[in-house]
Amino acid sequence: MTKQHPFAIWFVIGLLLDLYGLMILGAGIYNYFVPPAEPVVMSHLHAPIWWGVLLIVMGVFYTINYYPRKDER
Repeated sequence: MTKQHPFAIWFVIGLLLDLYGLMILGAGIYNYFVPPAEPVVMSHLHAPIWWGVLLIVMGVFYTINYYPRKDER
């Protein structure tokens, strides 16, 4: 009989946060270099870039802390 190790769902959430952060950051960088014809209010703050970076940092934190490891016991 094999011993099953629990799998932390937070690792998967970290990967999803990284993926979404990369997508939002990519869209923000694209809009930075190719601005839309009619910019939205406060577009000079570049919110997608900041939110993308924040999501990537949070995702890396969860991915590193909850990476599935074998027990050393």
